[in-house]
Amino acid sequence: MNVTDLKGKTIAFAASGGLDSCTATRWLTDHGVNVVCCTVNFAQPDEKDLDAIGVRMRASGAVDHVLIDGRAALADAGIKVIQAQAWYEGRYWNTTGIARYVTAKAILQEMKKRKIDILSHGCTGRGNDQVRFQLAANMLAPHVQVYAPWRDEAFLSQFGGRAQMIEFCAKRKLPITATKDSPYSTDANMLGLTHEAGKLESLETPPSFIKPGMGVHATAARDTPEEVEIEFVHGVPTSINGEKVNVLDSILKANSIGGPHGVGIATHLVENRFVGIKSRGVYEAPGMELLGSAYSFLLELVLDRRARELFDMLSRTVSKQIYQGFWYDPCTQMALRGIERSAELVTGKVRVSLYRGTVRFAGAKDVPHSLYSEENASMEAIGVYNHADSEGLLSILGVSAKVLSRANQVIEKL
Repeated sequence: MNVTDLKGKTIAFAASGGLDSCTATRWLTDHGVNVVCCTVNFAQPDEKDLDAIGVRMRASGAVDHVLIDGRAALADAGIKVIQAQAWYEGRYWNTTGIARYVTAKAILQEMKKRKIDILSHGCTGRGNDQVRFQLAANMLAPHVQVYAPWRDEAFLSQFGGRAQMIEFCAKRKLPITATKDSPYSTDANMLGLTHEAGKLESLETPPSFIKPGMGVHATAARDTPEEVEIEFVHGVPTSINGEKVNVLDSILKANSIGGPHGVGIATHLVENRFVGIKSRGVYEAPGMELLGSAYSFLLELVLDRRARELFDMLSRTVSKQIYQGFWYDPCTQMALRGIERSAELVTGKVRVSLYRGTVRFAGAKDVPHSLYSEENASMEAIGVYNHADSEGLLSILGVSAKVLSRANQVIEKL
């Protein structure tokens, strides 16, 4: 599909209100397309006035703009990510990835109300987001067509990059804030910030180069540790420091606590994109890191060896599925069913200590499903575990060990 196919038609455009959104909306309008811009409210920390997005998009030519409240839906999805411990490669909590699915679903629901059957977005042809939007639309609403300007030769021939887009917007006096001197680009939602491109493409640029939007760098964090108690009930955070919270509040409160300590700020990652190239990102996710770490400490107490091995496999599966665009497919849903069973066991209170970017275990109590026993684990003469009972176990294990040696399958020789 190209822009000539869209002339006179009405499309829904996923608009963040930034440079790409303004450029694409104006360009499409210039080509006779009726653009309805849709923005999802994710409590973006970089956007203080969400209503201003509608002003910018209408000034860029949109026939209408709709602001959709997606905060509760994103918070619920974020908790699922925490329950699955679904961070990708180098501790990236999939904050941008999971938000794309919530965005796509929210916009598709709005399109259904308005009887619009063409979804458009500003994702580039080199990134993962184009895959997430495409597959989410294909799975949730297979009749909907997806149009991406960054895959249209007519658009690409006019805009080689940010410089041409900025010039285009400046000539038309569109209300953009981006400049040619912008050092990097940022994608934001309440779960986390993704910083990439610009000067961050050089590996000579350290993660400390970014200006944090959700806290401070660990080196600039306060020099006093802070203990935080988080209570989980069946895998869901229900109170922080004794204050009752719902799912949405737990994310927002965890952000406000973790950010000033540099928790989850400026996480550097050179990752493997789904399209086959490596890219460099710097991430912020203080609330996800705080809640996710606290959750992991309780998870250690309730899963036995076999359950833990299965959980880790499911965790890796969910993480890759989110990153690669397959959140809504059966594989993810099957994996999440297994994760849900483990989450049912995660009830208890855990104390963590925050200090200059770290989250350390400080204590746990009221964990009804804990398998940990001080008596059984003790090296003292207490509990039901008899050291002498290991004699029979080791004799049995030794049979196969000796067979391997006699069959010359042990490489090391004395």
